[in-house]
Amino acid sequence: MTFLTLLPMAVVMVAGSQLVAAVFLASSDRPRAASLGYLAGAAIVVFGGTTLAWLAVRLLKINFTGVGRGALERWLDWLVLALLVVLAVVVFLRRHGGPPRWMGQIQHASPGYALKMGLLLFLAMPSDDLTMAAVGASAARHGQPWWHLLPFVLLTLTLLALPLLALLLLGSRAAVVLPQIRQWADSHSWVVSEAVIALFVVITAGNLVR
Repeated sequence: MTFLTLLPMAVVMVAGSQLVAAVFLASSDRPRAASLGYLAGAAIVVFGGTTLAWLAVRLLKINFTGVGRGALERWLDWLVLALLVVLAVVVFLRRHGGPPRWMGQIQHASPGYALKMGLLLFLAMPSDDLTMAAVGASAARHGQPWWHLLPFVLLTLTLLALPLLALLLLGSRAAVVLPQIRQWADSHSWVVSEAVIALFVVITAGNLVR
């Protein structure tokens, strides 16, 4: 497994309310400043969450050698697989949940408020917590160095920045594009998330049958 295998999970991180919030902020009174604040909050959580999961598994592996190391790696594969199954169930159950009601009230969000929203939204979403745990644990289980998490974090932030990029590149035409992004995220993002999770499940299950 390489760091490229982890990248599709970035789609799961932003699908749904996370991307919808980014669309709302890109349409707010201070779109650039608020969007950057939101991205900063998300970056802190995603960077910290994946790093903590990686460190926890890395420390476990350091304390096991020989036969114990092999048993630990199989246990970690089962752990990652369990996290993915729970994640798939959570995504499915929330597929028609829609964005939270308070999201419609962020038209006047300040950069500081947007930063707090990025922190809380990514911390409070079970799907994000499970994804970060699965990515960090899987990377450490396969002996990948810490920096292999960075492409996953950067891709997550890039996807989350799509509404802001649309605003910067399209200008007034973004008023047409942004509602379409929001509608897609509300209606279809869960399908893409489930497909990505299924791919990761197959990869992890493949490690167990070897």
